[in-house]
Amino acid sequence: MTIDMASPSFLYGPVPSRRLGYSLGVDLLPFKTCSMDCVYCQLGGGARTTVRRRAFIPVETVLAGIENVLRRGGRVDAITFSGSGEPTLHPGLGRLIRAIKRKTAVPVVLLTNGSLFTRPSVRKDAAAADIVVPSLDAATEDAFRKINRPHPGLSAAAIIEGLAAFRRHFHGRLWLEVLFVKGINDRPSDLRALKKAIARIRPDRVHLNTIVRPPAESWARPLGRRDLEKIRAFLGETAEIIADFKKPGRRTRTKDLPSRILDFVRRRPETAERIAASLGASPEAVERAGRRLEKDGRLRLVRLNGRVFFEPGAAAGKK
Repeated sequence: MTIDMASPSFLYGPVPSRRLGYSLGVDLLPFKTCSMDCVYCQLGGGARTTVRRRAFIPVETVLAGIENVLRRGGRVDAITFSGSGEPTLHPGLGRLIRAIKRKTAVPVVLLTNGSLFTRPSVRKDAAAADIVVPSLDAATEDAFRKINRPHPGLSAAAIIEGLAAFRRHFHGRLWLEVLFVKGINDRPSDLRALKKAIARIRPDRVHLNTIVRPPAESWARPLGRRDLEKIRAFLGETAEIIADFKKPGRRTRTKDLPSRILDFVRRRPETAERIAASLGASPEAVERAGRRLEKDGRLRLVRLNGRVFFEPGAAAGKK
């Protein structure tokens, strides 16, 4: 197989991140390969969950792609393992992180659902990163199964224990993310259990989030700002509500804008404003290109809470 190192499919960005600046994304997995099938997932639902670790892409291939991007220059504030599934399902994750850190001072970040932190080998791999951002949406078994729809072999109690064990030996920054879905994991009993779990895990920060992109299940609803403020106050001083990233992007030519938009939304639905910030184009140019792509079926516009998101249409793979 020939890999196009100018734009390999397992790399995306750098994209503006609310927490990390301009982040070069690394996706080690086939689309929607995950240990959970969360109701809020921006990639859609219906995935067959797995907890089996497999080397989907060779470590050497991924490392060569990252080196090529860094060689070209440009702003990269973080190298982030995330993408279309659960990064810890790749058994070469730790080896890859350590190799990257030998070649660059750019911080390495791992976004994970924390489901495999029950395994010492996974905790060792994750500990090589500078920043680890696990999610913990629920600390009660009932809410965990409703919101995350996990693989049958997973439990909330075991995940919490795994994260607590990781914290005891991890010396980098640990940011715990909680995404709330109205009526599922925001009940008083859920919040009390979550607060106890946070005390056990001892993260440096707790990031509170809610649905901001079209979710896998249309019935899943976000919490309002006032509700999140109440939860933040209840959880204490380490908790904060994640704010939108608003730095302006770099300006670039619009000649190849349609193809770049399609490549961008293949990873996740996004608004014209954030696509523009990432690609360095004006929001107006992105909107014009988006309308043309929608007309020929390569892009679909989805409305959520008064905002319009771009996502791939039925003809997205056609030229």
